[in-house]
Amino acid sequence: MLNFSSCIGFSSCTGQSCPVINAVVFDLDGVLIDSEPVWEQVRRQFVADHGGHWPPEAQSNLMGMSTQEWARYLGDDLGVGMPPDRVAEQVIDQMAARYRENLPLMPGAVAAVKRLAARWPLGLGSSAPASLIASVLTSAGLREQFAVVMSTEQVPSGKPAPDIYLAVTARLGVQPGECAAIEDSTNGLRAAAAAGLSVIAVPHPRYPPDPAALAQANLVLANLTGLTTNAITAL
Repeated sequence: MLNFSSCIGFSSCTGQSCPVINAVVFDLDGVLIDSEPVWEQVRRQFVADHGGHWPPEAQSNLMGMSTQEWARYLGDDLGVGMPPDRVAEQVIDQMAARYRENLPLMPGAVAAVKRLAARWPLGLGSSAPASLIASVLTSAGLREQFAVVMSTEQVPSGKPAPDIYLAVTARLGVQPGECAAIEDSTNGLRAAAAAGLSVIAVPHPRYPPDPAALAQANLVLANLTGLTTNAITAL
């Protein structure tokens, strides 16, 4: 049983030297902003307004999907019956409006990013649409802290496929094995692990990841306060 009251290290480097961490890649939703409840509220209401159905597994399925993937899922699987482009446009507009009302930054998010940016080049690999990523980072005053910012809109497949992490690390000019990923969700953890990054999990208490996915993490933290340079170099 994992105790999230403190960090728990999991070393996979027994008998051999661990790679040096030369860059860090953040997820956005659920890590830097507490957006998953907002996404769920907006999508759930959108599905209901358009005569669809919301099964119990919908939210967990959606976490990590790219824009085209979740728009198609709402349109086809959940019964909205609209083309993916129209679904995406309307949902993203509603999300942007919610963010303008209140940007739900996670506690310690700004400090954690600035703390790590002073030590490593940072990347961001998010399933959020590029327009929302830009809005969040600008509003939070964090855009200049990231050397590379990418959305899964820019790669063939969303999480749990490794595409976004492979793309971000390539643009950073660092091998995946020399990078740490900060993730919260089942699909995000699987994506980072599949890409070969050292994985740091900061699980969201409302949307806990699957235990098998969490087991792939090298380090589990209760919150972003524990995300320090010492914690990462100790991987």
